[in-house]
Amino acid sequence: MKILEVVEKTPSLLEQLIVVWEKSVKATHLFLSENGIEEIKKYIPQSLTGIAHLIIAEREDGCPVAFMGIEEQKLEMLFISPEERGKGLGRKLIQYGMENYSVNELAVNEQNPLAKGFYEHIGFQVYKRTDHDEQGNPYPLLYMKWK
Repeated sequence: MKILEVVEKTPSLLEQLIVVWEKSVKATHLFLSENGIEEIKKYIPQSLTGIAHLIIAEREDGCPVAFMGIEEQKLEMLFISPEERGKGLGRKLIQYGMENYSVNELAVNEQNPLAKGFYEHIGFQVYKRTDHDEQGNPYPLLYMKWK
């Protein structure tokens, strides 16, 4: 598995990352309906192209299986293909972000307890909660900082 920063956000790469995003969301965001996922999916290309630092993990064959986005010192997104979960890839990506971009903060959906537990396990703790996500949807967010 290779971790690298994306230099050129090509249409082909974006398509592959959207597939990773969708598979990851369907496996972890059980509180979202199919229609909800499709609505959010419309904004993913813009999120991927607009993020300051897009880091991917790819298999030996060059196929991306995970990615994260970092803005300043905040982890803005982390998505891992379901078949790669539980193998330490999330931890490796977070460590990369901490070492290279001083990542020390993130937000996670409260209704995604596995993600919250993962972040707590690696050393983040909740400091704030909101009733809605950043788009105003009724999905509570937990804001976490590195302790």
